[in-house]
Amino acid sequence: MDEWWDLVDAAGVPTGGSFRRGDAGWPGGSFHLVVTVCVHRADGTVLLTQRAPTKEFAFGWEFPGGSAFAGETGRAAACRELLEETNVTVEPEALRRVGRFTEETALVDLFVVQEPSGSAVRADPAEVMDWRWVSLSEVSTLRTSGVMAAPWGPRLDALWPAATATILAADDSRERTSPPHESW
Repeated sequence: MDEWWDLVDAAGVPTGGSFRRGDAGWPGGSFHLVVTVCVHRADGTVLLTQRAPTKEFAFGWEFPGGSAFAGETGRAAACRELLEETNVTVEPEALRRVGRFTEETALVDLFVVQEPSGSAVRADPAEVMDWRWVSLSEVSTLRTSGVMAAPWGPRLDALWPAATATILAADDSRERTSPPHESW
């Protein structure tokens, strides 16, 4: 099946054009939307996936994600990619976009979402070789050690501070709204 992307300008505004993945002749000054999802747990860990050996940047670690299809919103694409790669289902309105990183031909949106209760990660072996829950500080360590998929170095440099702040704020909010513990 051919994968078609909507073309957008540097501000993310659709140009009205489209492009088929893999074709030559990328239109200069155009971008396509790439989405990625940082799923976090109440214990402060986040979900990383390891790219399958058959994929570009094989064996590199990353957050689940991929390109938005033509006609698809960023949130819809993020939900689809997360489901396809990890079997985790989230509602589009639960996603919080924490930032956008501009690459040569892509605008990369990073979304943060709390792990839904009752979810169970089940990796698609065509996409994901392995997965694990890691601490926020471990993400930074993995970044500097070079085991993240190559595109993730600059992406994390630009987007990780905002993602971390969003996750920590969500965790703080949960603690403030949790019922008090009964004394024994």
